[in-house]
Amino acid sequence: MESKRISSEDDLRVAFNIRIEVFVEEQGVPLEDELDEFDTLDGQCEHILVYYNEQPVGTGRIRFVDGLGKLERICILKPYRKFGQGKIIIKALEKIAEEKGVSQVKLHGQTQAEGFYKKLGYRTSTDTNTATTS
Repeated sequence: MESKRISSEDDLRVAFNIRIEVFVEEQGVPLEDELDEFDTLDGQCEHILVYYNEQPVGTGRIRFVDGLGKLERICILKPYRKFGQGKIIIKALEKIAEEKGVSQVKLHGQTQAEGFYKKLGYRTSTDTNTATTS
């Protein structure tokens, strides 16, 4: 199990395909809501892929807003959940934040993932869908 920063358009397309399968096809999120202006390689945010047996199975991104790292678009293909890929994504994104000198990150997680994020040291804030750690 490994992660890598996305640095090519081909890898970015792989990440988009994972997100479309999870968020659009599985969860019913409209495609126009899933892909946005931050889905580029121009430095506005950094994207990663995680692998299981050398196959890309998950993705996430970190965007920097108001001095915070914002973890976004975290997802794993259904057959590969429960293998620890989520933790790898979170730790890789946190490492990127640390490398950029950002000491606090936050995310807007789905309610069903709240327990997962709490195990990783995140706490729910006043917005019940926002978790933060420092």
